[in-house]
Amino acid sequence: MKSPICMIHKKQAAFFSIAGLILAIAPLWLTLATKAQTSSPSSADWTEFMRDNMQRWNPYETVLNVNTVGNLKLKWSFTTGAEIHSSPAVTNGVVYLGSGDGILYALNASTGVKLWSYKTGGGVDSSPAVVNGMVYFGSGDGNLYALNASTGAKLWSYKTGYVIRCGATVVNGVVYFGSEDGNIYALNASTGAKVWSVPILNSAFAAPAVVNGVVYLGSDDFNVYALNANTGAKLWTFMTPYSVDSSPAVSNGVVYIGGIDGIMYALEANTGARLWTFANGAFDIRDSPAVANGVVYIGFEDGGNAALNDVYALNASTGAPLWNYVVRSPTSPALANGVVYVGSLDGNVYALNAGTGAKLWSFNTGSPISISSSAVTDGSLYIGSGSQIYAFALGAANADLFLRVTPSITTIHQGDLLTYAFPVWNLGPNDAVQEVLNTQVPAGTTFDYIRISGTPGLGTCTTPPYGGTGQIICHENASMAPSATWTVRLTVKVTAAAGAVIIENAATMSGTPDPNLANNTATVSIKVQ
Repeated sequence: MKSPICMIHKKQAAFFSIAGLILAIAPLWLTLATKAQTSSPSSADWTEFMRDNMQRWNPYETVLNVNTVGNLKLKWSFTTGAEIHSSPAVTNGVVYLGSGDGILYALNASTGVKLWSYKTGGGVDSSPAVVNGMVYFGSGDGNLYALNASTGAKLWSYKTGYVIRCGATVVNGVVYFGSEDGNIYALNASTGAKVWSVPILNSAFAAPAVVNGVVYLGSDDFNVYALNANTGAKLWTFMTPYSVDSSPAVSNGVVYIGGIDGIMYALEANTGARLWTFANGAFDIRDSPAVANGVVYIGFEDGGNAALNDVYALNASTGAPLWNYVVRSPTSPALANGVVYVGSLDGNVYALNAGTGAKLWSFNTGSPISISSSAVTDGSLYIGSGSQIYAFALGAANADLFLRVTPSITTIHQGDLLTYAFPVWNLGPNDAVQEVLNTQVPAGTTFDYIRISGTPGLGTCTTPPYGGTGQIICHENASMAPSATWTVRLTVKVTAAAGAVIIENAATMSGTPDPNLANNTATVSIKVQ
């Protein structure tokens, strides 16, 4: 979403790839994600576009701050099949986001490896919301989907009359969202049954905020609406001179929302009365504000005057400007621990000092960041740019694993025992945790036995039965210091006849970000004599 991602149709819109071997042994990555997916959600997670406080602010972030954010490094990137306008949700160690290729992706937050994906019948520009083990998002095919967050299995879908580009907001067991069919919907979050729908004069292009039993949202019919969250009954409306495509933020009884007229509005939440407005001369606000500690952060854009493309910090009580920083067509700001994060059409993602507006860090992705906005949690920053999603973390988090595989002999015959050694080295510079080796009983052999050695905490393996075939997954039980080696040895019995070629593949990964995945795979072939 630019604001809530719904405005893609109005906006102009790999770092690495893993060899086909990794795709062929995907259970490794699914296994790596198991701990993250089964752990309890953290209060620091960024579970939906507006986050759970409706203010695009993470008050629980402790790792990234004004002193450390300058050390952010690229942790990983993942390439989708089309441009990304969706903003990521991050929870339980998994990143969820949609792409214009019509797919909702779930990625390991530490490694960027795909855990699962779900294909819809249209582009997924909607920002997902992840609540109670379910992920909710809209599609260009007009459906609002609910999937199992761990597996990607479809739980239900609800068909509206047209495209859904907006993110959903989930509160108290109800999913609230707008469709370009001109309706606002409230659905039972567990079943998808309609609770209510309310027609408005035009399309809803923004994810709603739901606070204290009231649904607040803007519309292309020039209005800001306040609806009863239980019934959909209209409580008040506020008319602006033009479309309102920004998602609102609600804080301390005030609704903050921007309009296409270039005006930032502060409205009294109970009545809709205007408290103050601010304009910098720009024509357009499609971004959603971030609000924290008495300050509103908002982006202005103007295609005709680059100097009016700014991120502003405004006094939340008066609207008085505190500072501004020129950013080309900024995306919705995200705020965490004294730092404001914003994407730009110039391809940069910026980190600004929330108190002064000074630039602390930037990274150029090489593609315009036209709509996707940042999520910040647990010392990491996530944002979509072009067809890729990027993850950044402090440089000290990296460990480089290196894998080789060697057979014990060079000549084999049918009936021989063949042992493969899989040594895994940590090339550093930091400890690696949750190391996993994934391999298989190669075609033309059957499983005999397996053993583990090395300097870390040995580990355990899941194997097929004696004489069987299938996948083998081994977990190291401790962590690997730099220069440590962990070795798995697999012995198989050769069943293939003379002339056959036995091919063994393996891959390794850890829960620690790995800057060089090219050396995480290995293959060896041996011909039966």
